[in-house]
Amino acid sequence: MENSLRDRVALVTGGGSGIGRAAALAFARAGARVVVSDVDPEKGAETVRMMPASSTFIPADVSLRPEVEQLIGRTVDLCGRLDCAFNNAAVEGAIARMHEYPDEVWDRLIGVNLKGTWLCMKYELRQMLKQGKGAIVNTSSTAGHVGSRGRMSAYIASKHGVLGLTRTAAVEYGAQGIRVNALCPGAIRTPMTDRLLGADPERAERMAQFIPMARFGTPDEVAEAAVWLCSDAAAYVNGLALPIDGGYLAH
Repeated sequence: MENSLRDRVALVTGGGSGIGRAAALAFARAGARVVVSDVDPEKGAETVRMMPASSTFIPADVSLRPEVEQLIGRTVDLCGRLDCAFNNAAVEGAIARMHEYPDEVWDRLIGVNLKGTWLCMKYELRQMLKQGKGAIVNTSSTAGHVGSRGRMSAYIASKHGVLGLTRTAAVEYGAQGIRVNALCPGAIRTPMTDRLLGADPERAERMAQFIPMARFGTPDEVAEAAVWLCSDAAAYVNGLALPIDGGYLAH
């Protein structure tokens, strides 16, 4: 089987940069008609300008139910259906120990990363149930598998939660033709990673030393896995939490 998504409609959230942008381009290369969404209209529109003319940008803050409902509704109005969804929108939040973590930052991060994933799934699943099939991929993280001394309790909690949502939906909807899986990227060279590392190349080098492949991954390497999980080549893959981490979790 090929990773072809010809004649299918794919939605990518967080498509304005990093993994989301790479995924939008990869879905388009695979033949899908792609709807890109992002909270930043300039970055989202920039992604669409890099894609085929059939691609569309729809702005949305995934933490807000009315905007997510409108996003899925407009996607179906424009494209007639929704076959694939890559729920990738996320923020990194603050760097602080748990007892010092700001309440408002926790609420925003959980609102985007966890509630936002749930809201997208809620309305994607409603549409896919009408169609009788579909494929959803959520972006978790290696941080969804482990704890960390990295002072990122909210981010880690949100990514554990995404895996819980993914596995639960896979069990609930697999018999109805809907597959739900998750990607768990490790150290990927994205704008978010650059913000976390700051202007500290030595820190990046130290992190790479803990990765068996001794390098950071690229957004394209994550994007291709998302396309595969949405394709017929992964037709019997459901409830998977796939690490893309150069072997980090193998330790």
